Amino acid sequence: MKNLENIKIAVIGLGYVGLPLAVEFSKKYTTLGFDTSKNRVKELIDGIERTREISNSILEERLQDGLIITDNPDSLAQFNIYIITVPTPVTESKEPNLDFLKQASTTVANYLKKDDIVIYESTVYPGCTEEFCVPILEENSKLKYNKDFYCGYSPERINPGDKKNTLTNIKKVTSGSDKKTSVIVDNLYKSIIDAGTHLTSSIKIAEATKAIENAQRDLNISFMNELALIFDLMDIDTNEVIDAASTKWNFLKFRPGIVGGHCISVDPYYLVHKAKTLGYEPEVILSGRRVNDKMGTFIGEKVLKLMEDNAIEIKNSHALILGITFKENMSDIRNSKVIDIYNILNMNGLKIDVYDPHADKEEVKSIFKIEMVENLQKYDSIIIAVAHDEFKKLNFKSLKKSDNSIIYDVKGFLKKSEINGRL
Repeated sequence: MKNLENIKIAVIGLGYVGLPLAVEFSKKYTTLGFDTSKNRVKELIDGIERTREISNSILEERLQDGLIITDNPDSLAQFNIYIITVPTPVTESKEPNLDFLKQASTTVANYLKKDDIVIYESTVYPGCTEEFCVPILEENSKLKYNKDFYCGYSPERINPGDKKNTLTNIKKVTSGSDKKTSVIVDNLYKSIIDAGTHLTSSIKIAEATKAIENAQRDLNISFMNELALIFDLMDIDTNEVIDAASTKWNFLKFRPGIVGGHCISVDPYYLVHKAKTLGYEPEVILSGRRVNDKMGTFIGEKVLKLMEDNAIEIKNSHALILGITFKENMSDIRNSKVIDIYNILNMNGLKIDVYDPHADKEEVKSIFKIEMVENLQKYDSIIIAVAHDEFKKLNFKSLKKSDNSIIYDVKGFLKKSEINGRL
């Protein structure tokens, strides 16, 4: 494959990353979106997009104009560029879970032909593409890497729920397994990314780029979270300190918070895993993870303390948690740390209502065993866990059962005068 003529693109995995990619490529190339979830495929074919990363109207338009959506792997045989965008979570022991990557690589290998290119976007540790994925492709295709087929890596930079920093507006890091493939991969993404591309010298460099992006953000937030823990003991408002410090031109204005989701709270463990295999025990990265992982518990305990201070009997009191997704204005509940707040309150005998206009009710019930409410009542304690825009319309005063009822603001959502405590 010498250029972009006559290419046909198959995107493997139609989640937050894959679907926007398939939609954008379908505007210029013959494009197929493949997913193993029959329910997901059926909904997309019917024009229903639950993640809200693509509007239903745009999805319907692309489907009418050539985008193919399928769960039939045999359809992959007609394509020559495969882009794999499957999830890469971690296990309970915080080790990389590469099962989805293995499955996707095996599936693609069954249809791999001479000169085809396989591009990975899934977040991995440096070296994973060539050390883990390529052997699977070779074994199942009976083809030789960098002789019969080629690979690329271009880390996803999707920011779920962000309608400003979308796929085409974010510069794309690219790479290829040899110089010719690197140019093809770079030109391919350059053809749809308005912000342009950054071509790296190797697949490992591109993999490492993704690994440190989220690890850096995780560490910056963990520093603010640790400050919040310290300043809480001093009865100092952390957000006021941050606002004052940010008047210095080079201060990085991160905020404390609960860190969940499928990227920031997961990706650092991939870098940690690789470092350990090389005999190095990371200290800074893991210390940041430990701080961030305990913030949900800290918040739950802080709410209980505020209730005691306000003479509210804890057992059987009524609490409201606003938001269960891992971030504002989107439906993704993967690895949401709001559940840690819920668990602490539940262990102490509170009756808890969870309200989230973005989260899927059945998914929350399946994953967290929580029946979300649709109608709000009056509460002894209210925890603003996620800053959904819809919560701006709530009358928080009317939600309080009494003048003693407390409001704890995780996100700095309300004015300080309207709450009893914030992170």
